[in-house]
Amino acid sequence: MPLTEPHGDHLPQEDPVDAARDAGGGAPDETAPSGAAAPAASAPAAGSEESGPGAEAGESGPGAEAAGPEGPEAEAAGPEESGPEASEPAASGPEESEGEAAAPEPEPVLPEPVRQRIVALTATVLPGLPADEVPVPLRRVAKFAPNRRARLGAPAIAAQLTADPLFRQRVTARVLADTGDLGAAVLEGTAPAAADPVEVAALAYLARPRGWRELIEASGAAVRAEADSAVVAELVREAEQRATRAEHDRAVARVEAEKLRDELARVREELGQLREESRQLTRSLRETQARERKASELLATERGRATRAAADVDAELRRVRARLAEAEAAAGVARASAKEARSVDDARLWLLLETIGQAAVGLRRELALDPVDKLPADFVADAFADQTAAPAAGAATRARDTDDPARLDQLLALPRAHLVVDGYNVTKRGFGEMSLEQQRKRLITGLGGIAAQTGDEVTVVFDGAERMHGLPPAPRGVRVLFSRKGETADELIRRLVRAEPPGRPVVVVSSDREVADGVRRHGAYPLGADSLLRRLARS
Repeated sequence: MPLTEPHGDHLPQEDPVDAARDAGGGAPDETAPSGAAAPAASAPAAGSEESGPGAEAGESGPGAEAAGPEGPEAEAAGPEESGPEASEPAASGPEESEGEAAAPEPEPVLPEPVRQRIVALTATVLPGLPADEVPVPLRRVAKFAPNRRARLGAPAIAAQLTADPLFRQRVTARVLADTGDLGAAVLEGTAPAAADPVEVAALAYLARPRGWRELIEASGAAVRAEADSAVVAELVREAEQRATRAEHDRAVARVEAEKLRDELARVREELGQLREESRQLTRSLRETQARERKASELLATERGRATRAAADVDAELRRVRARLAEAEAAAGVARASAKEARSVDDARLWLLLETIGQAAVGLRRELALDPVDKLPADFVADAFADQTAAPAAGAATRARDTDDPARLDQLLALPRAHLVVDGYNVTKRGFGEMSLEQQRKRLITGLGGIAAQTGDEVTVVFDGAERMHGLPPAPRGVRVLFSRKGETADELIRRLVRAEPPGRPVVVVSSDREVADGVRRHGAYPLGADSLLRRLARS
């Protein structure tokens, strides 16, 4: 394939002035020395001067550009004359000195590996060339990173190698200097047997010694032979893989056949068992049908008996309904009599309650009792009496041995009930993750709602050597007490219970068993902390 390729979209755009200057013959810019390239107008004169022995001596190697400028006539003399073969006598005959140049031979079709190797060699030496020796289209390519230079600048490099012989000679000189003995062998027109044919063809294309086209053709043949060998090897490998898969499939098929044989034997055995079971089921079916006929006969007999029994039941049902009607009539008479008797009892009870109320009013008037401002619990809170009052006889009769949460509402519904709460025992059980201040505030707020709903007296007791400062005011109907130094809240709760008069319902909420047992002995109703927590959650 030809070396030149169209420019890709990924290459940098050329400056219009540089592109125009490059279209004029691929000459370098104005800053390049006069020996780099000659104008097209002076090409015939330069060609005539170089046709003598001096030109033959100057073209004896890849560094021939040092002998003088190379014009279009040097390129028109053929690609072979730009390399070492330019020293042949036939290249410097009188015909060439007179300007009669032969038509240039077309570029050979390069194998793809050879073209890529030529571009890679050029891209490697491109940054090492002086700036004035690098063609304008390749100056920006020379600044690319090494791994991008050959990939992105390949079209521009290939185009310059084809169109600019002087640039190709400069690249050849540096490439041959790096290749050593292999480059010298290529210049002599020979290729070492152990050398890479792609490398030999790339060096032959750049240096263009005698027989360089044959070297490129031999390289192409070697590359094609390697490709054919790779294809053959791939076909052999695929054939071996298919053979291996076929052998594996045959082995799998044999295993599957064995499995199917075993399965067939098993199915035959099961079929024999099913046939035997079928014969047994047939015999059982005949026996069942015989029993069914007997059962049908017995069923007909029993249906007759049931019909007679149903007739008897209907007659008995009619008799029972008649007796039920008589009983309902008697019950109506009894209900009327009971209603009259209840009316008499209600009148007697109302009269008794009215008598008790008037007696209580008379007794209050007789004793001259004035309304009180303090309750028994207030005296305990103020005085903290040290004397222990003996429990009155019969006080324990009002205690209830139960921790049912539903009992709290029933006890608070009693008249003039007093609710005493063991503060920290309830808060640590219900919301112990809060601080003590938040626990007290939440409990007191909830007890305020209960006091407002029931109208009962509520007292909450906390442990504390002295009264807490900064405590918010207690809600209406709630008394907040703190035990003094040397005394616990449990002892204060027992004093509050002992201070109440016998007969008044006192409810103590605490999960402490010692507290519950102590207040029960004094006639109070102990309840667990869960009952109050559920009551607070409900409200």
